[in-house]
Amino acid sequence: MESEFANVNSYGVEAHSYIYRIARTKLNWDYPADKFKDEAFRFLDAAKNIDVISESYPKLITDCFPPETLVRLGALKRTWLTSGLKDRLNDFIWFIITSILRSTSPVGTAQWQYIQPNKTKSKVLDPFVAFEKKVNEIYQDMLYLQSLNKPTCKGTILNEDARNIVNVPNSWGDLVITSPPYANNYDYADATRLEMMFWGDITGWSDLQGVVRSNLVRACTQHVSKLGSEIDEIISEPKLSAIKDELVEVYNRLKEERLNHGGKKNYHLMIAAYFSDLAEVFLSLRRVTKEGVLMCFVIGDSAPYGIYVPVDRWLGELAISAGFKSYTFEKLRDRNTKWKNRKHTVPLHEGRLWIKG
Repeated sequence: MESEFANVNSYGVEAHSYIYRIARTKLNWDYPADKFKDEAFRFLDAAKNIDVISESYPKLITDCFPPETLVRLGALKRTWLTSGLKDRLNDFIWFIITSILRSTSPVGTAQWQYIQPNKTKSKVLDPFVAFEKKVNEIYQDMLYLQSLNKPTCKGTILNEDARNIVNVPNSWGDLVITSPPYANNYDYADATRLEMMFWGDITGWSDLQGVVRSNLVRACTQHVSKLGSEIDEIISEPKLSAIKDELVEVYNRLKEERLNHGGKKNYHLMIAAYFSDLAEVFLSLRRVTKEGVLMCFVIGDSAPYGIYVPVDRWLGELAISAGFKSYTFEKLRDRNTKWKNRKHTVPLHEGRLWIKG
């Protein structure tokens, strides 16, 4: 969207199907605002009057929503499934329902956080009220954006894997801005588990591996639990040769250190797979970018089990190995210094990795 208002053609690449769909919807900011509002409220009226059919939900959903809330959310869901809405409006309504789920649950469901059914929050919205509120927010955003100078360029979002970009032309881009997953064991697939279970795209946590994680950069231990037999081959890949010696040293230290911890987490496998995937991303980006391209990666370093991983330097070296020319790191802030960390005391940082090609 920012590129559109800068009058620059752009592609966005997103592998997670839900995040892609949200981004695609937001690119429809130029949909007639009054028409959107009228049709959204007409949809809401229909949902309030629909005969709701009793639906069986997974345990996580019934743990997160009281029955009366599920009845109203179910009415919105069933109305969406049966209304036959046209493409862009269909996306808007799906987005609105998806976006209000956490605000209508009384348990710990903050945005982009793991679900915590045992925690509660004080501010909870009725689903119909939350729907109306979100419609008004989007309507105001549309009015504002449509009051600006109309862009002459259009952004395109692709539901693709950055490790294998297919629909961006060769030597096309001259600027890349991204923030890849951090090597910090955050499960990006699990971030939308509540939403995916509500819509019926998955039935539980175990489905995430096949439905979501397989398309994402491997940045959490849940993603790499079955990599044992492949790891030697991964570490020996030519694309990792620039950092292989250091990677092997950190890998072996993590492999040994895990035995001293109750969870025995596979950080050694995660780190090897993470840098293998990012090396593949750089090779993919080299194909679709011009000579002289400028790339900005917002990243942070990592220290699983207190063993330091120089993420920015290793990524810079992998970029050089993939055919880019140089890199520098611009530190934005220190991490792990303000509060006592119960896991380790290694100072970390976050910033922008600038890569020129």
